[in-house]
Amino acid sequence: MLANPLLSNSTLSDPVASSLVSGKPIENTPPDFRAMALAEPLLKGLKACGFTQPTEIQSRSIPSALEGRDIMASAQTGTGKTAAFVLPALQRLLTTAKTPGRGPRVLILTPTRELAGQVEQVVRQLIRFTPLTAGVIVGGLSFGPQERLLRKPLDLLVATPGRLLDHMSSGGVDFSRLEILVLDEADRMLDMGFVKPVTKIAAALPATRQTLLFSATLEGEVNRISARLLRNPVRIQLASAKVRHEGIQQHMHVAESPEHKHSLLSHLLENPALTQAIVFTATKRGADKLAQRLKDDGHNTAALHGNMRQGARQRTVDLLRQGRVRVLVATDVAARGIDVVGISHVINFDMPMVAEDYIHRIGRTGRNGAFGTAISLVGRQDRVKLGMIERLTGRRLEPLNLQVQMRPARPRPAAQSEAPEESQGVARPARRQGARPARKPSGNTPAQPAGQRAFRPGSRPKSRSGSRPAGRSTW
Repeated sequence: MLANPLLSNSTLSDPVASSLVSGKPIENTPPDFRAMALAEPLLKGLKACGFTQPTEIQSRSIPSALEGRDIMASAQTGTGKTAAFVLPALQRLLTTAKTPGRGPRVLILTPTRELAGQVEQVVRQLIRFTPLTAGVIVGGLSFGPQERLLRKPLDLLVATPGRLLDHMSSGGVDFSRLEILVLDEADRMLDMGFVKPVTKIAAALPATRQTLLFSATLEGEVNRISARLLRNPVRIQLASAKVRHEGIQQHMHVAESPEHKHSLLSHLLENPALTQAIVFTATKRGADKLAQRLKDDGHNTAALHGNMRQGARQRTVDLLRQGRVRVLVATDVAARGIDVVGISHVINFDMPMVAEDYIHRIGRTGRNGAFGTAISLVGRQDRVKLGMIERLTGRRLEPLNLQVQMRPARPRPAAQSEAPEESQGVARPARRQGARPARKPSGNTPAQPAGQRAFRPGSRPKSRSGSRPAGRSTW
């Protein structure tokens, strides 16, 4: 079943979770969307989606955004962050533009193609009763349709930084009337090396713009770039990393060897309570190899990583949403932007290199108020990573004690030259190990006795001591 990425009716109930604006608790938040004074077409779109009550991040951030304030907001995944910045942006678009032109008035930057597609889906659900136009520009697709999109009048643009810079370098984007810049999943965007692209894009935008920054964390590089791009922002933080994902059971199991890890994974996938799972690997090649191995074992599996073309990635995500893929083997490219209710388990086959990525990985389960399970397979070399994750989350991962019978290691496929010759239908006498086969005589060259090397004209034979004479060797 596909989750609606627009909103979540669940809110944070943990008493430790707090909402802060400039370090002080927010009071008197709007009880519903109508109290936020949103335009009637937007309320109609919300009602068509079946939602009337805002989540906590929406009720805390939308009023300040509607006032034109810059925003720094943090909340756990699955709590409706996307609508928290889309709704005030659309409200602005329903007013008359301050500057004439054809370019976008709102730009939303996302770190991945999948997340860009999810944001566009939310936008299209909400603008169905408005005359507004929106488009998306991501890598992996041809430039032609994107160039034609940018030449048309456009109100809202969703883009990934790399592809947007490509169009900017060719002069294909007009930002003269841009009013709002949104940085979605800013921490992930910066972790992926988009610091310079983001700052370059921001430098090309009007200085009078409003900037909304949404992130899973408000730490480290996020704080540094916000100081450069935002002006006196309202800071909204719903729960720290230590109180996130209370609806997810988090476990670990020590893997003594690679084959032990494979045996543990096979055992976990046999659990009937596992409806759908995302299995995370560290590398793209590792994702392909593991997906193929699970397919060979009879599991309905697919791989997802950054080396796949956009069309193939989208088809894989669609199959997952339709329930036709039970196990998705993925790199961290899938840690953001996939919102599928049926994902009951997240399994870290390889531990993440960055502790913050653990939070984003396990956030693929337990969404929209549901419960989920996250299991990490920890090798001996992963002890430091485990400690960093436990310090970040403020909780100890509960160890599992699975009685798993080790599966025999799979033999490597034999090379053709090593295959028994009988299997090729030719019976030949076995050759003594280490003995050289006699060379086949050619043309006018007489055959040499077995074991004796033929002397070629112009070559220099070895001396009896085994060393070669000085000079060029032709051996």
